Amino acid sequence: MNPERKVTKDKWADFNGFSPLITVFRNFHDLTPEIEFIINNQTFPVVYKKNKFISSPLHRNKYIFLLLKGVARGYMKEENKEITTWIASEYELVGNIRNLWEEDIDTEEYVQAIEDVIAIAVPHSMSRQLYLNFDIANYVGRKMTQIHYLAACERAYISRLQSAEKRYLRFTKSYPDLVNRVPLKHIASFLCMRLETLSRIRSKLTGIAAHKTNQ
Repeated sequence: MNPERKVTKDKWADFNGFSPLITVFRNFHDLTPEIEFIINNQTFPVVYKKNKFISSPLHRNKYIFLLLKGVARGYMKEENKEITTWIASEYELVGNIRNLWEEDIDTEEYVQAIEDVIAIAVPHSMSRQLYLNFDIANYVGRKMTQIHYLAACERAYISRLQSAEKRYLRFTKSYPDLVNRVPLKHIASFLCMRLETLSRIRSKLTGIAAHKTNQ
């Protein structure tokens, strides 16, 4: 889903006067005034209500999104089954990056808001412009890619654990802030197990914790 861009001179009034993406980039490197001007001019805030699609295979998406508030998930469909592939929360980038460089590439991924979401829309065209013209942007992009690669490695590791209980315990360690924010059906799908299995594991672990507390 491509968000409608509402161009107003006050679009950053609720964000200290500039795009929050600039703050994220500054965590990795100081930016030039020209880079900051481009980011302020071309990015914009968007809002998605709970359960709404941020992007889908039905609509060619031209943006990635910096989550400022809320949780989103990515999933694919296999027949009538939804398979959650990732879950993200505040100050993570979400969206389809397969068409970052080639806009005609199709994607099978849906991106859905699990909570009400406030985000910053980052046009693919702007990312390409920055990468092609500024060494700083390439450095920042490399550092951010490292972070997302490590996150992808962690997801791959979790999915390969043979024990369903070990997968859940690893999830609670890697994503402690999501344990009570994300519907169990999405966590179960992400962890490659049935909802009944996840419920049984959680009940078991809750019982063990309660027993230890009463000792």
